[in-house]
Amino acid sequence: MDYSNERVAIFVDGANMFYAQRVLGWHLDFARVIEYFTRGREIYNAFYYTGVQVPPDNSQRDFLTALRHLGFTIREKSIKETMDQSSSSVIRRANLDIEIVIDMFSTVNRYDVAVLMSGDGDFERAVELIRSRGKEIIGVGTRGMISAELENACDRYVKLEDIRSEVEKVR
Repeated sequence: MDYSNERVAIFVDGANMFYAQRVLGWHLDFARVIEYFTRGREIYNAFYYTGVQVPPDNSQRDFLTALRHLGFTIREKSIKETMDQSSSSVIRRANLDIEIVIDMFSTVNRYDVAVLMSGDGDFERAVELIRSRGKEIIGVGTRGMISAELENACDRYVKLEDIRSEVEKVR
């Protein structure tokens, strides 16, 4: 099948992929991720969404700089700390789900295939609506960290464990 006219957009839920890599015990090579999901297709854009510490630490800054050099558009938000009343523990988070959905919809006419690297079920309805516009949605995540709703909403769902040899960072 000829995919040469298809355009691909990649949307990476940075927090979700951070924890997925922790569970897997290996790291993604995002250049290889782009290569794997484009294969004969044109890349429209790759977006990476992440919370950042203020001030950012050097390792995170270096990582985001490397992603920019690969052509990623970085969307970041400051990490906020809140107190969990039930456990009295501090929760650190920067929820970027809405930014992912906004980018998916505002660029919908610029891609044919969307790769959503997340296991978060909050994306189910957005995925359904994008599919209704004739777009193919490929979900990507890790076993045990995938919402059944999201997996079912996507045209197909790729488990990172199954493509490790294609996307793992080789040191």
